[in-house]
Amino acid sequence: MRGIDLRIGIVTFPISQAGVIPLANLIAVLSPLSSELYLITGGAGYSFFAENRNVHLYAVEHSARGKVTFTRAVDYVWTQLRISRQMMRLARNVNLWIFFIGGEGLVLPMLTAKLLGRGAVVASAGSGLKVAQARGDPLAKVAALLQGITYRLSDRIIMYSERLVDEHGLQKYRNKISIAKKHFIDFDKFKAKRKFDDRDNLVGYIGALSRVKGIPNLLEAIPRILAEKSDVKFVIGGDGELKGEVEKYLAEENLNGKAGYVGWIPHDELPDCLNKLRLLVLPSYTEGLPNIVLEAMACGTPVLATAVGGIPDVITDGETGFIMENNSPECIARDVIRALKHPRLAQMAHNASSLIEREYTYEKAVERYRNILVNLK
Repeated sequence: MRGIDLRIGIVTFPISQAGVIPLANLIAVLSPLSSELYLITGGAGYSFFAENRNVHLYAVEHSARGKVTFTRAVDYVWTQLRISRQMMRLARNVNLWIFFIGGEGLVLPMLTAKLLGRGAVVASAGSGLKVAQARGDPLAKVAALLQGITYRLSDRIIMYSERLVDEHGLQKYRNKISIAKKHFIDFDKFKAKRKFDDRDNLVGYIGALSRVKGIPNLLEAIPRILAEKSDVKFVIGGDGELKGEVEKYLAEENLNGKAGYVGWIPHDELPDCLNKLRLLVLPSYTEGLPNIVLEAMACGTPVLATAVGGIPDVITDGETGFIMENNSPECIARDVIRALKHPRLAQMAHNASSLIEREYTYEKAVERYRNILVNLK
C-alpha cells in the first residue's frame, strides 16, 4: 500500500495470558507504521491493553458454554459475528486489517474486510489447526476448511519461517506468503546477568501447560533423568489445562524435592528466572517461533527443543542449542543428559545470546513488516 496512509486494525480471537506478549510485540512493531492503530480482541488481551493509549481498543467476548461439539460451533460463529460487527463500526477508520492469534479461522471477519474493500493480512502466530489435530478435536476438519477459506481470501499471509510453509501444508498459497518475524527482544531486560558457570544444574520448562506442548512426556522424562544424573533439579512454570495433572504427578512420584511447579511467571520476572537455568526444555508437537526460546537465548540459557515451526532457524544443534529427534520421554531424557554433559555448553550459551542480539532487534522487526505492508496491492 505504497503512498497510502496506513490505518491498521488488528483482529484476534479472544486470547489467553500466553498470547499477550506476542500480541504486544506485534502492536509495538506496527505502531510506527500506522497513523492510528485499532485492536479488536478479548480475554486477557483486552485486560492487558485496557490502559494502553497507543491503541484504540474494542472488546469482543467469547461464550464457551461447554464441550459439546454443536454448542462449541455455535459459540464460535457468534463470536465471529461480534468481531465482524466491530469491524463494520470501524469501516471508515481502518484501511488494512491484520488477523493475528486465532485469525486463520475467522472466515466471517475476513469476508467483512473484503466486502468493505479493505486490505486483509493473516499474520500467522502458529497453527490453530495443528493444535486441534494434536488434541484430536472433532472440529479439526472444520478448522481446516475455515483456514483454507481465510487464506484464499487474504491479500497476504505472513509466516515466521519458510519452514512453516511446508510444515503447515501451505504450498498452494506460496505466491502470497511473505516471511517476516515480528519478534524482538528488550535487551535491557533480557540479558545474561549470571555467569553460566555459576548456575546450578537447574532445568526448566516455561509456557502453557498443555498436551500440545508435550508436558506429559516431559513429566515422564524427569525420573529417567534423575536415575542417571541425580544432581539435576527441575522447575516448571506456566498455567493451563494440565496444571492439576502436573501438580498431581510431582506429588505422586515423590519429586517435590527435585522438581517444583511455580505457577504462572509474570513477564517482568522471566529474566531473573531464565538466568537461574542451565537448560530450558520445550518438547512441543507444534510451534510458531516461541518468544520464550528467544528470551532464554538472550539470557545466555541454552534451549533444548523439538524441530518444529521456526525453532530450527535459531537453534543449530551443538552450536546455539540442542534439537531433540522427537518428544518421547526417552528422547527428552537422553537429550537433557546429553546437553548437561556437553563440554561446550557455556560456549553454546554465548553463541545463542550473540545470535539473538544480532538478529532480533526492534528496528529489524519494524523494517521486516514495513517492507511487506508498503508493497501490498
